[in-house]
Amino acid sequence: MTMRALLVAVLVLLLLIPLSMVEGLVHEREWRKDEAVSEVSASWGGSQTITGPLITVPYQANVRVQLDNGRVEMREVTQYAHFLPEKLEVDASMEPEKRHRGIYDVVVYKGNVSIKAGFPAMGRLLPSVASALRWEEASLCLGISDMRSIKQQVVARTQGRAVSFEPGLPSDDVASSGISAALPMDSIALEQPFTLDLSLALNGSGSFRVVPVGRTTTATVASPWPDPSFQGAFLPDSSGVGPDGFRAQWTVLHLNRPYPQEFTGSRNMELEQSAFGPDLFQPVGQYQKSNRATKYGVMLIVLVFLVFFFVEVLQKLRIHPIQYLLVGLALCVFYTLLIALSEHIGFSWAYVTAAAAVIGLVVFYARSVFKDMKSTQLLGLVMLLVFGFMFTVINQEDYALLIGSIGLFIVLAIVMAVSRKIDWNRAGE
Repeated sequence: MTMRALLVAVLVLLLLIPLSMVEGLVHEREWRKDEAVSEVSASWGGSQTITGPLITVPYQANVRVQLDNGRVEMREVTQYAHFLPEKLEVDASMEPEKRHRGIYDVVVYKGNVSIKAGFPAMGRLLPSVASALRWEEASLCLGISDMRSIKQQVVARTQGRAVSFEPGLPSDDVASSGISAALPMDSIALEQPFTLDLSLALNGSGSFRVVPVGRTTTATVASPWPDPSFQGAFLPDSSGVGPDGFRAQWTVLHLNRPYPQEFTGSRNMELEQSAFGPDLFQPVGQYQKSNRATKYGVMLIVLVFLVFFFVEVLQKLRIHPIQYLLVGLALCVFYTLLIALSEHIGFSWAYVTAAAAVIGLVVFYARSVFKDMKSTQLLGLVMLLVFGFMFTVINQEDYALLIGSIGLFIVLAIVMAVSRKIDWNRAGE
């Protein structure tokens, strides 16, 4: 009997091979879905990050340049000074849509963004380089992470006139991509604060981010999507989430971020790290749940094999290793059925359908092996409880470890209670 127990244990270890292949299948299907998302995003529009608006002014500076021969020489180069708004208000709406690529659904959105910014009088800013600033070449800049998805001409209105944007930024100090407009300033304009407002219509997918460039930045984002995930450097001060969508509001001060209102040189990384906003989150997908299910594959096989083994011991049967192996393979097929069906009918219905099919198959086979109705019914009940337990744990996130640990403890206690009166020295006789 000891040798038979060891043989069953070896069969369990061998069944880890098809289980690992099932895990690889889950990852491969998930990779294909991510590929579909990337393809749709490439043609529709990717994650969007809005940086600005801000004023960029060129100036001449002398810098040391290291030559190949080891010498150092001074060269005059063009650098840029950047001025952030005193107050920034962003009001955005995200209209989600679903696009299909093969059997996969991809969530995208149409965004409408209203931006209002107020700038202070700039005549006395950056005194160390103020004399070198070429204000007649100043630009109004707006960073947009994916410019392909802009759906209409962008025009800013300031001081009673309209300013049209063109693609490109004077430098990549603030953002790697975006749009800009010439905004020359004379001595009179430098002594007066001014405000501007503009509207954006752009497509995106996945997430929407705002960089808090204002001394005081207020952002409001609303969408009918019911499952947002608020990410980035700041969580919303207030938010309402329901089946009809969400609405969230942020207020960020310049004291909350690591860069000043006026600066020279590159601050690209710091600006990007201070961004915040919502993701159009999709609840735990079928592949994540399928991957969780495979983690319990060994437990499923061990518990079913335990039933077979105890029936073999208590009824003095001789169950051939091939019969154990066939049952184990049937349990592995459950996972391939689960993955395939979940892509079409959803995880819950796929789980119920695959579990019912496998339980029916194993119970049908066990009836001819056990030749006893009570033992067969016990096996069916155990499998039903195990599949129900797995389904409960898979759908839990916060309490999965607690429920799983308690469940395994109860199973071990039952096994010990059933086996405590077995004389293992004579069990094989």
